[in-house]
Amino acid sequence: MSTRISALSVVRSPVANPITQYLRACRPHSLFPPAKRRVLLQSSRRANLALAATSFSTSQYRRFADVDDSFDPRQQERESDEVDVCIVGGGPAGLSAAIRLKQLANDAGNEEFRVLVLEKAGELGDHIVSGNVIEPSAVNELLPDWNKPDNPSRFENATPATHDKMRFLTKSGSIPIPAPPQMNNHGNYIISLNQFSKWLGERAEEVGVEVYPGFAASEILYKPDDGSVMGVATNDQGIARDGTPKPSFERGMEFHARITLFAEGCHGSLAKQVIKKFDLRRDSQPQTYALGLKEVWEVKPENFRKGEVVHSMGYPLPSNTYGGGWLYHFGDNLVSLGLVVGLDYPNPWLAPYGEFQKMKHHPLYKSVIQGGKCISYGARTLNEGGFQSIPKCAFPGGALIGDTAGFLNVPKIKGTHTAMRSGMLAAKAAWDALSENKDPGSTIFLYGYEDALRESSIWKELKEVRNMRPSFHSPLGLYGGILYSGLEAYIFRGKTPWTLKHKGRDHEQTRLADRMPKIEYAKNDGEISFDILTSVSRTGTNHEEDQPCHLQVKDWDEHAREMWPRFKGVENRFCPAGVYEYVEDEGKDFGVRFQINAQNCIHCKTCDIKAPAQDINWQTPQGGEGPKYTLT
Repeated sequence: MSTRISALSVVRSPVANPITQYLRACRPHSLFPPAKRRVLLQSSRRANLALAATSFSTSQYRRFADVDDSFDPRQQERESDEVDVCIVGGGPAGLSAAIRLKQLANDAGNEEFRVLVLEKAGELGDHIVSGNVIEPSAVNELLPDWNKPDNPSRFENATPATHDKMRFLTKSGSIPIPAPPQMNNHGNYIISLNQFSKWLGERAEEVGVEVYPGFAASEILYKPDDGSVMGVATNDQGIARDGTPKPSFERGMEFHARITLFAEGCHGSLAKQVIKKFDLRRDSQPQTYALGLKEVWEVKPENFRKGEVVHSMGYPLPSNTYGGGWLYHFGDNLVSLGLVVGLDYPNPWLAPYGEFQKMKHHPLYKSVIQGGKCISYGARTLNEGGFQSIPKCAFPGGALIGDTAGFLNVPKIKGTHTAMRSGMLAAKAAWDALSENKDPGSTIFLYGYEDALRESSIWKELKEVRNMRPSFHSPLGLYGGILYSGLEAYIFRGKTPWTLKHKGRDHEQTRLADRMPKIEYAKNDGEISFDILTSVSRTGTNHEEDQPCHLQVKDWDEHAREMWPRFKGVENRFCPAGVYEYVEDEGKDFGVRFQINAQNCIHCKTCDIKAPAQDINWQTPQGGEGPKYTLT
């Protein structure tokens, strides 16, 4: 670990930060116990930012600049730390991998084996959104007593699913239809994945995992000799919107590891890079995505049916758009309801948020939530490509796990169990590989992980349902997909000799605005449906405004010139948080100005996927920022 004290802190800070000084000059991080190490790192970051706000005067900053006008503090060497395995992402996949690794290490008597989890959210679970009905097979294996009454550390917020309903909706009607066997929820539990992730984090720390929330990994580190992954670096803090360092500037930190596991969830910013560098999609079809929008309501006791699981298809989505709704009764008078919209929809006038608000006025949903109170909102993209779209998951120095790799079972409407199992499989492969290869300078390739995936239940269940999602691209659209999926579920059972292909990348399916029917959405009533900014206020989202825009568009004016005439503001409609706007401006071409309200961003990644020109690049903002979800 680098222990040199930076020139910036020497020149600019009249009072040395004792925590930082101790960390840098006295003992490496690895000599502290894991819990103490995390507290020191986080305290150091908070203390440095506080000192910057109180101790750095304008005159000091100018004097420092006068010494060497060319000095750029971002070129300082970053502090670094060495760990055995670094995991990027503190969701179910990442935490399951971390727990299994430490279980294996502790059982072998190697308690010094270091497993570190970096999470960009301020606290574990803050960025997690899901339905969620969990199939408990993976957590039963990882933590067998997770739900047992005699376990004082059990997860207390699991509601057993009692019965299922499947409905096809017309504008005002509801037609019962048979649900495929994959959607049978007997033995499953309705949970908040937000709460479950927090609970998993506590279990991880109990076995010795180092969990660092608020540390946003923003850069992949590669070995200079062979190009393999050697870890990640967190982003710099205290950069102004114009790219210059502010008085609160703090350099990011490097975490070097023999194995790095990427568990960022759907369409991770670092996973994009590693997939491209190692051409991991060379043998797979393009990934296809959906956007899930969710609210949690507290409803009247007479409308509450604990454990009921309801799914719907049809209204409000048009027949050329894949998706459906859900309504889960859990906890005490709480319901989770939401809408999933396939991002391969063709009509640029369609707004997933508007469709969701419209759906809530259907009698199936309105009869439950009317008179209740909406207490939470969230949105996140999810992978729908399934078996055909699984990339190569191992690469030199690491692997992709969970939703980063795309293990969601779409017909089953579940992915938590596959995400957790993939993390556990990667953990076992990593432990075996590191046990066999003790040379710290050598590169590890997790061949065992790729083999284990193909022999696992993940592979089996995804292969069995591989043709259901792409069947909705037939000329018969929604109705053809429903018919074919029924044949697959009850007769073919995945044993057909063919594998259907996805239509292509989602952004390529967007048609020109003047060739599609315009959709007008009714004004929200403020009781059942809400305007988008009211919903964003329920996410707890916060970003410092004076920082570089993490939604990267090279030229906003050029973007407007290219996109507005063709798609008439599709960005404003596909975003579920009001981030993108076209503002009237007579001084601009076509009388509009493109604007990005990055502080509203809820990290759903829709823009990075659906933008027709693929010219919006989502990058992580400062660590600890973004939504602060509850019960999602």
